[in-house]
Amino acid sequence: MTVLSLPGGAGTAIFRVISTMGIRILGCSGGIGAELRTTSLLVDKDTLIDAGTGLGDLTLDEMRQIRHVFFTHSHLDHTCGLPLLVDTIFDHLKTPLTVYGRIETLNAVRKHIFNWVMWPDFGELPEKHNPVLVYKPLDLGEKVSIGERSFHMIEVDHTVPGAGYILSRRGKVFAFTGDTYTNDTFWKAANAYPRIDALMVETAFANSNRKLADMAKHYCPETLAEDLKKFKHDCPVYITHLKPGSEDVIFQEILAALPKRKVHRLKGGEVFDL
Repeated sequence: MTVLSLPGGAGTAIFRVISTMGIRILGCSGGIGAELRTTSLLVDKDTLIDAGTGLGDLTLDEMRQIRHVFFTHSHLDHTCGLPLLVDTIFDHLKTPLTVYGRIETLNAVRKHIFNWVMWPDFGELPEKHNPVLVYKPLDLGEKVSIGERSFHMIEVDHTVPGAGYILSRRGKVFAFTGDTYTNDTFWKAANAYPRIDALMVETAFANSNRKLADMAKHYCPETLAEDLKKFKHDCPVYITHLKPGSEDVIFQEILAALPKRKVHRLKGGEVFDL
């Protein structure tokens, strides 16, 4: 696995895939601000995992190539970019954009975003029998194959129904928890793989905000360290979803809590070639 940290921030990153599965971190912040983008990952050229504000840094040509979106959960920092994406590339969608996720997540997106009040229902446009947006509910534990790539949806514990994804291609594996709290399901599923090449895991709050983290069902360094005791693979661990303004404190606490792990802080613009 090669990890590239591209210069110029998320807005100027250049993405290349050379006979590999490429994962580009468009956004990885727990909030917004200058140079901060919320969660979105571009897999090769055609697939998104989550649709936070990070996808807005893609060029129009890059957006036009997207045909699949996998949601981890329904919260706005992970879904807000989808309505704008569909609207932007509407005239170029000769085949529908397919949105995958838990049925609860898809129902929430349809009810609260594509409802003709917050945004037009692109599940009915341009015609109900020929929409540009279609939904594909996934069962917990289900795997979806797109070309040579496998997307394995795993249940996690969040304030709304949530999921993480394990991506694999030709034996190379990338695991992403999505937003989660203490759980056994994700770690059990990850441990069933013979190898994990990289783990992307959230940690939203510092230990001083442990009570808030527990209520919001996010990790803090203390709870992350406890859960990683369940994870048998010795792979690089990439931290996402740090709250703006607290990034340095949270990451230093993670390093102190996980002295034997290879821990890295994501900032956006990184590319994983697997």
